Amino acid sequence: MKPVVAIVGRPNVGKSTLFNRMTKSRDAIVADFAGLTRDRHYGDGRIGDREFIVVDTGGFEPTCDTGIVKEMAKQTRQAVAEADAVIFVVDIRGGLSAQDHDIARYLRTVGKTVVLAANKAEGMVESPLLGEFYELGMGEPHPISSAHGQGIRSLTEAALASFAFDEDDDADVDEASPIRLAVAGRPNVGKSTLINTWLGEERLVAFDMPGTTRDAITVPFERNGQKFELIDTAGLRRKGKVFEAIEKFSVVKTLQAIADANVVLLLLDATQGVTDQDAHIAGYILESGRAVVIAVNKWDAVDDYQRQLLQRSIEQRLAFLKFAPVLNISAIKRQGLGPVWKAIADAHASATRKMSTPVLTRLLLDAIEHQAPQRAGMFRPKLRYAHQGGMNPPIVVVHGNSLEHVTAAYKRFLEGRIRDHFKLTGTPLRIEMRSGKNPFDAKG
Repeated sequence: MKPVVAIVGRPNVGKSTLFNRMTKSRDAIVADFAGLTRDRHYGDGRIGDREFIVVDTGGFEPTCDTGIVKEMAKQTRQAVAEADAVIFVVDIRGGLSAQDHDIARYLRTVGKTVVLAANKAEGMVESPLLGEFYELGMGEPHPISSAHGQGIRSLTEAALASFAFDEDDDADVDEASPIRLAVAGRPNVGKSTLINTWLGEERLVAFDMPGTTRDAITVPFERNGQKFELIDTAGLRRKGKVFEAIEKFSVVKTLQAIADANVVLLLLDATQGVTDQDAHIAGYILESGRAVVIAVNKWDAVDDYQRQLLQRSIEQRLAFLKFAPVLNISAIKRQGLGPVWKAIADAHASATRKMSTPVLTRLLLDAIEHQAPQRAGMFRPKLRYAHQGGMNPPIVVVHGNSLEHVTAAYKRFLEGRIRDHFKLTGTPLRIEMRSGKNPFDAKG
């Protein structure tokens, strides 16, 4: 088992920057704002041949018992409970605070290995300012600079010093890649609540306030032997409403999460209907070529008339996602969740389906025999053969002559026949036309 290292500290001491250094990634949002990280954020770290898991946490205020800060503190306590070792980050330039004392008091009660990291110590390794942090009773402070990468290795080695690493830890690991599932949608449609329901624990902050999730959080999950990586994305807002720099960071992370996913679960709110923003998110999912399943949350909260209006709205406003299955659920009441998993599995299987060249070519020739492409002036496009050009999304490349004259309607006709044969559901299908060179075009 890989040891788990949790990073804790008060807001804006550089925890997420340290997380990014330890994981050699940019997975955590980093900016000069207090309280930017709100959920637990997991990443893989490696030092030499030793691998470990790093958990980034929000600003910890152990004594606060109201609102979102209380929820963040709850997340940090859960991260500490899961961890084998804790890195307690303080700010050497900001000095010791009462909040640092509160955190130290809490950490002394948990019985975990705790390493004290004095961050922002570039050029201050021998500074007398380090002395005051001995008051915390956490042992010798390690001067580091997360921003400049100084002292990170020795800090990590100190945190992992008491753990024996088994070289055969990964011998029995299933080589099959997990399905990366992004849960996307507008703010406050219930994304974090849905993932918490799946996990059976409050792994993500679910708070009745739009925009609680600011980052894209990845959570490993296994169901019926199939491994998943669940990505809870920050709720996307309309560009005109993105005023704070924090919000802009969140939009970027959400779009990256969609682009990096294998399957996207687009969550709609039955009580709100299909909004312009839902359509924008759906459009981005389509542009990214991701497989998609649409889930309508809070279905239990609307009457029959609203349900009919909603179904009509989905058919009209999300017509470009007509290949995506639509399921009605209630995340908070755990209703309708089984069919969602089947739809996700079917969408992933469709997105990664292998289509042989002989079968695709036979489908193409049968389609031409049924309905030939429209003539364009003197020329009629000649479609000769087809092969698969990629997966996730599936791409079918058609070769022939004068294919630039093939209409969009005829491409949709071909797409329909390919979808029917291979039973593709929940995934976009792209058809590319490649014309061969005409040897008589060159003169002389």
